[in-house]
Amino acid sequence: MSKEIRGNQMHLTLENRIYIEKCLDNGMAFKEIAKYLCKDPTTISKEVKKHRQLTEHNSFNSPNRCMYKGECHLTNVCNRPIPCRKQCRSCVACNNRCSKFVLEKCITTQRAPYVCNACYKKAQCRMDKYFYKAITANRQYKTILSSSREGINLSQEQLQSLDEMITPLIRQGQSLYHITGTHNDIPCSIRTLYNYIEIKALSSSNIDLPRKVKYKPRKVSKPVLKDPSWLEGRTYLDFCSYMETHPETNVVEMDTVVGCEGSKKVLLTLYFRNIKCMLLYLLPDKSQDSVLQVFNRLEKLLTTDGFAETFPVILTDRGSEFANPTLLEIGISSSMRTSIYYCDPMASSQKAGIEKNHEYIRYICPKGSSFDCLEQKDASLIMNHINSAARPSLNGCTPVQLASLLLKDNVINAFGMQLVDPEKVILKPSLLKK
Repeated sequence: MSKEIRGNQMHLTLENRIYIEKCLDNGMAFKEIAKYLCKDPTTISKEVKKHRQLTEHNSFNSPNRCMYKGECHLTNVCNRPIPCRKQCRSCVACNNRCSKFVLEKCITTQRAPYVCNACYKKAQCRMDKYFYKAITANRQYKTILSSSREGINLSQEQLQSLDEMITPLIRQGQSLYHITGTHNDIPCSIRTLYNYIEIKALSSSNIDLPRKVKYKPRKVSKPVLKDPSWLEGRTYLDFCSYMETHPETNVVEMDTVVGCEGSKKVLLTLYFRNIKCMLLYLLPDKSQDSVLQVFNRLEKLLTTDGFAETFPVILTDRGSEFANPTLLEIGISSSMRTSIYYCDPMASSQKAGIEKNHEYIRYICPKGSSFDCLEQKDASLIMNHINSAARPSLNGCTPVQLASLLLKDNVINAFGMQLVDPEKVILKPSLLKK
């Protein structure tokens, strides 16, 4: 611990991480940041290195990543029978074939501050970049904190030794209170022993505890939380703050459309604000698992990086199907694939774009109709006809036309998006009767 800084022995909070991000944006040193937060500079250094996010290099101009590409004049590294006169530094295969290849690395990311937040060259830089974002770092911290407290906090040998001590005494009729009171070498509390027996970590079971089997399970009423913990850092106010610092980020609004009473299937809608394009996915029910399956299917089609690029920020309501943001934000490869924010209660105007676009769905599926007879191909048909309708707000263009300009071809194919002939666009219930 630095002698100049008096520590407070507390975990970093979201406010602390926001302060760190702002200081990194301004190019402040770790020592200055640590002095204000009453932490050791190494604490700030470890925090930044642990939670920084990688933004891979832009290979649009040059796929070569060798640090000597500017001064290299080698040719025919591939040893072709007919020598190639083209310089190898301009070849795509150079990085894999050349024995003198050395990966270029930015010195800024190898030493303090380890991130490119304050780098004035980050807009033109073609190397891998790292950024520290407070909200993402805080979510990763919460996930690690929760997972670190799961499971059994004993080694296999300690657990076996505890089992050999506890189980014979329980089978003699002794209570756990008596056992823990007469043995000072038990490495856990009585409540932990009950939990170990409950999860069958010990040879004993609940039937060996004569008083426990007499008790009826407690009726636990789940209190309605006014401010759920999963909303921390994800409120609409946090969304507005994020957009102020990242105004170029594309926002995708998310919601569900339900059918008549008794209809199980629902429509999941994803609306791109910048191009007014809407995706429709038919879910078997209105559950978190159904929404997760759509996210995972899209990630497999687009890859994790492609998903993060297409859906960088998602704004939705506080419906029960979206109430586990960590489940949706963490991808198949356990890496962050998106950031989810939530509107305020009873404030549909905060995502007015998707609410307004739902009118097109009601043209085809009026209120009171059931979705149970629909299939995903029907949802895709509805999506393509809605997105092929010209909009005054787009100067007469259609969302599909803008999507083809701003989204990659593999993304368009993954969405199953197709342009319908203007003369054949149908926005009536007769579309599904055909």
